[in-house]
Amino acid sequence: MNGKRLYRSESSRMLCGVCAGIAEYFNLDPTLIRLAWALFCILGGSGVLAYILAAIIIPPESRV
Repeated sequence: MNGKRLYRSESSRMLCGVCAGIAEYFNLDPTLIRLAWALFCILGGSGVLAYILAAIIIPPESRV
């Protein structure tokens, strides 16, 4: 196990910190993840539900 954990960011969050946490996990810019998520919401429609589920399932940074 590499020791990396996925969590919701509390330092660079916009809503719940899901996109920023995913960006930190993959070492990417959070803006790229937010743009991809927005496109997913617009084109697929299920992005909102996926974000809500991710916000519930992924633990916050302070718990890790």
